[in-house]
Amino acid sequence: MAEKRKKVTIDYLNKKKAKGEVIVQIAVYDFAAAVNAEMAGVEIMCVSDTGASILFGYPSNNQVTMEQVIMMCDSVRRATDYGMLMADMPYMSYHVSPEQAVESAARIVAEAGMEVMKCEVWPEIAKNVAAIVNAGIQVQAHVGITPMRLVAMGGHYRTQGRTLESAKRVVEDTRMMVDAGCFSILCEGVSEEVAQYLAETQPVPVISLAAGSKADGVHIIQSDLYGGTLLKGGKRFFPTHGKMYVDLYAEQLKAFQMYTDDVVNRRYPGPEHTFKMKDGELEKFCDAMKWDGAK
Repeated sequence: MAEKRKKVTIDYLNKKKAKGEVIVQIAVYDFAAAVNAEMAGVEIMCVSDTGASILFGYPSNNQVTMEQVIMMCDSVRRATDYGMLMADMPYMSYHVSPEQAVESAARIVAEAGMEVMKCEVWPEIAKNVAAIVNAGIQVQAHVGITPMRLVAMGGHYRTQGRTLESAKRVVEDTRMMVDAGCFSILCEGVSEEVAQYLAETQPVPVISLAAGSKADGVHIIQSDLYGGTLLKGGKRFFPTHGKMYVDLYAEQLKAFQMYTDDVVNRRYPGPEHTFKMKDGELEKFCDAMKWDGAK
């Protein structure tokens, strides 16, 4: 099915918005997941910094490095011919200056083959994000809850846009980035009403991440479809907006437990998993090695 589809472009996304058709976006960070996402019809593959916690076990996504992001991007790029390839720019890769922002984005494009960037934005760094757009690299602006500055926001994930003051900040941030030329907006942890207002009033696609169902599209982290974030000892973090369609971690644990039990009790590998020497060669080998263990 994927081979029959058209490549997802910004024009394609704008046409979907105009028709009222929902855009599907997902955070992926490995080859196998990207293959399956493409086969399922996902349109935007966002190589997310959440790979820091899911793949590498970091306590904070801010710890992921540029090299690790490029590695994840390169993996996802090899899995898709159809989905739009988006890189979630890592912490402090675009925050220092417009020049740094452009250099970082250009590196991700050149080394990993990404097509567009996703950047968390707030007024103080808006000029840096605008510089990426002005350099010819398109950006999805991430507004609302911005995890990179969680400590500055009080240290807790609090839904944005539930009061007039908070809603106006989200709207102002969105307008600022649309004016800067961003091709779409990701609203994370924003009230459904504000996300709906933005989708109805802004000329670019507005994507919901924990912002209800009234936006132009929906984004989710791949692991929030099958188990959330797995922690040491088997504990998990599973967000309210996640929906567990299948518990892959439980199935994986079951497989590992069954494998361990089979190995300990010498049930695996069995004859059907085993290769033997050619007829007549074992005796020659035993004679050559002066070994009678396998006779």
